[in-house]
Amino acid sequence: MAEQGRFLTYAEALREAMAQEMRRDPRVFLLGEDIGAFGGPFGVTAGLLEEFGPERVRDTPIAEAGFFGLAVGAAMGGMRPVVEVQYSDFLPSAMDAIVNAAAKMRFMSAGVWGVPMVIRAPTGASNRGPTHSQSLEPWFMNVPGLKVVCPSTPYDAKGLLTQAIQDEDPVLCFEHRMLYGSRSPGGSMKSAWGEMESLQTPVPEEPYTVPFGQAAVRRQGSDVTVVATLLMVHKSLRVAKELALQGVEVEVIDPRTLVPLDKGTILESVAKTGRLVVAAEGPKTSGLTAEIAAFVAEEGFDLLQAPIQRIASLDSPVPLATIAERFVLPGEADVRMAIEAVLRRSRPDPID
Repeated sequence: MAEQGRFLTYAEALREAMAQEMRRDPRVFLLGEDIGAFGGPFGVTAGLLEEFGPERVRDTPIAEAGFFGLAVGAAMGGMRPVVEVQYSDFLPSAMDAIVNAAAKMRFMSAGVWGVPMVIRAPTGASNRGPTHSQSLEPWFMNVPGLKVVCPSTPYDAKGLLTQAIQDEDPVLCFEHRMLYGSRSPGGSMKSAWGEMESLQTPVPEEPYTVPFGQAAVRRQGSDVTVVATLLMVHKSLRVAKELALQGVEVEVIDPRTLVPLDKGTILESVAKTGRLVVAAEGPKTSGLTAEIAAFVAEEGFDLLQAPIQRIASLDSPVPLATIAERFVLPGEADVRMAIEAVLRRSRPDPID
């Protein structure tokens, strides 16, 4: 358990994880655009160049296909690269290295070669327009051989990233831009830090890991299960707190890792509440909400007392204008309406 009283921002927790793993293991090095003296576009790697030097904190050109290929080769050669891409929107430029090399190498070599690399990818919308606001996590859930993690708190950010660096296979760590907890050096991003008390989770100073495939029950409830990721976890918790004043008890589940996905915890919660709402920031069609809704319908249909409700972005590029972005993205009002809908449409009892 986290010790009392030591609070870090999400960005500070990620930085501490990398620094501790670099001190522990000389094979760990960082690679990415502007991660050195600039400290990364969101300040996550600030100060690491001064401690570890340019051999282990390596700035790259804006050439994702090139430096992702370099990272795959370094990992196969015995190193443990942690690659930062400025925005997850730029991952498509490196899809060959990620999807056709890193993900498949252990399979194609009959287990001889692993690719122990981590890809850190800022995700989600933050008033930066259609090419800097996407949530591409579901793309990589579709690729066997990749692990996908989505920390939503500083405690999990440190523990999941530490676990990812120690893993023997490629891991993508998606970090929502609005959770970093500090102003972006590259723009006027408004942080969620300070607005959401659920972000303020104590973080131990000593190294620790958060195991993959273990969801967190962020709030206990008996009436509705909400499964949410990243920023939607915190929006869902605020709605749950408001609804509790009206006598509606919402259970909020944070998967923490998408691959592997903790189906057991989700199904146990649905068995208790009989109702499911799934909330994520990506587009609705073929997205994360679709996958979670599908497996619950497949494996737990008899537990449901109402149709599953999904909350996601509209199937549209994310606009630059703030008011238009808010229209496209899912918000607290959408969570509330979905919860009200499953309660309104409930049968008296689940199917026998």
